[in-house]
Amino acid sequence: MSILKVNTIQDKGGNAIISSDGAGTLTLPSDLKNTPAFHVTLSSEQAIANTTETKIQWDSVILDTNSFYDTTNYRYTPTIAGQYVFVGAARLQSSTDAEQCYLAIKKNGTTILESYYKNHYYDGKEVSVTTSMTSGDYVEWYIHHNIGSSVNIPNTSKHQYAYGYRLIGA
Repeated sequence: MSILKVNTIQDKGGNAIISSDGAGTLTLPSDLKNTPAFHVTLSSEQAIANTTETKIQWDSVILDTNSFYDTTNYRYTPTIAGQYVFVGAARLQSSTDAEQCYLAIKKNGTTILESYYKNHYYDGKEVSVTTSMTSGDYVEWYIHHNIGSSVNIPNTSKHQYAYGYRLIGA
C-alpha cells in the first residue's frame, strides 16, 4: 500500500488543479465548479391575471454564488459565458380546471422553452432547459393560465422555485 501526501496538484504550467488545506478541505479552480449558480423562490403570493402572460417575481434568494440574480427585475444575468441549465417550477392556487396553462423560460425576452399543462386541482409544472449564455444575456420565467379569474402562485418554496447553474465540461 502506498500513500501520496500533497497540498497542491498542479498542471504542467504550474497552475493549481486541486489544493487542500491539510484538513481535508479541497479547493477547486472556478472552471471545475458548477458556478455561477442560484436558487430563488417567492416571498409572498403573486397574483396572475387570467389570459395574461406574467413574469414570475422570484424575490427570495436562497443561493446566488456571484450575485447575478436581480430581485428588482426578477432575472438572472450571468457575466460568465458558458452552457447553463435553468429550471423553474410553479403551480396555481386554484381548484378550477383550466384548459391552457403554461410555464415559460425566456432568454433576452424571447421564449426558449414553453411547456403547456392542464390545471387540475392545484397542478403544477416544472420546466428545464440548457442554453448558451454570454455576458449580457438574461433569463426570466413566465406563467399563463385561462382559469377565468386572477389566481395566485402561493409562496411555498417546495412548489415554486427557479434555479440555474453553469455546466462544467460543456
